[in-house]
Amino acid sequence: MIENKSNNVAATNSANKVNSSHPNNSLALYYGIGAVVVILLIIFVSTGRENFADVTNDQVLDIPTEDVSNGSVNAPVKKVPSISYADALVKYKDARIQLDDDCQAFPNSVTYKNGTSIMIDNRSGVTRTVKVGGAYTIKAYSFKIIKLDRPTLPETLLIDCDNYQNVATILVQK
Repeated sequence: MIENKSNNVAATNSANKVNSSHPNNSLALYYGIGAVVVILLIIFVSTGRENFADVTNDQVLDIPTEDVSNGSVNAPVKKVPSISYADALVKYKDARIQLDDDCQAFPNSVTYKNGTSIMIDNRSGVTRTVKVGGAYTIKAYSFKIIKLDRPTLPETLLIDCDNYQNVATILVQK
């Protein structure tokens, strides 16, 4: 009988060892998953920072800036820096035509001297094709600076906005 008791104690101890090792294995698994998550998070953060490493304070401009793609007075060909929206509002306060969400122009009838640069201000959330003598694409909430340089004076320019015709008129004089 004594031998049976010792065998039972040994069997119980073996069973306890098997049962007690199971929670430790689960805990190790959780630690392993946690370590992998932390490593992936570190890689993600370090990769994201590389994309922004080249940006300096002098490269950050007020948003939006002028859309200097084709047709703008400040197009990159002339190496003229783009102008911020806030600066353009000040500079072109008397030479600005604003287009709203419905392509309505304000003001809709203006007179400028030949050679004047004007601001065409797109205040809608979509890119617009605007015709003022030539055709210009103006991105959403952006603007273009256009120089009115007409060979024959006086001349009346009709402004079209997308499919809307004659939303404004510009009389160009000497």
